[in-house]
Amino acid sequence: MNLTLRRIGVAVGGLALVLAAGSGAAHAAPDAPLTISSPAFADGAPIPSLYTCKGQDLSPPLTWSAPLGAALVVDDPDAPGGTYVHWIVIGLAPGSGSISDGGTPRGGVTLPNSTGQSLYGGPCPPPGSGVHHYRFTLYQLPNDYQLPGGLAGVQAAQTIAGAATAQAQLTGTFSR
Repeated sequence: MNLTLRRIGVAVGGLALVLAAGSGAAHAAPDAPLTISSPAFADGAPIPSLYTCKGQDLSPPLTWSAPLGAALVVDDPDAPGGTYVHWIVIGLAPGSGSISDGGTPRGGVTLPNSTGQSLYGGPCPPPGSGVHHYRFTLYQLPNDYQLPGGLAGVQAAQTIAGAATAQAQLTGTFSR
């Protein structure tokens, strides 16, 4: 009898694996690592001017993996008046994703940045203020997380960071 139960358990487990593999889902496993990177610059390296106010002010190409829902926040902690938020995108779907030059994550919602505009505002530190560090932070959020309405800029970024269950970060530098 024990052998029969064990065989049934193995068969059910195998069937579950076959069904999961055949589902075509592009979701990352819940315990998969949260990652973010860019083919345009390495972590800690200068951001190419194309993605700044000295170039075309385009969002850089990014790739990420988020096992659960996620949000992207781009900020400058070296800004003269305190942290300056350049871009916030919430509602990133679970799984792997990417954007090309000037893109916005598919399905994501862009919130107002520190200037109150719902767009990517590239690095543009005051001339002579030295090297600034721009953090592209991917925050993993609970599946049922709802950001309170009306938040923008630093307040929205802090609320997202406080609710996050994990984070991954890519940092680029820029100066003028």
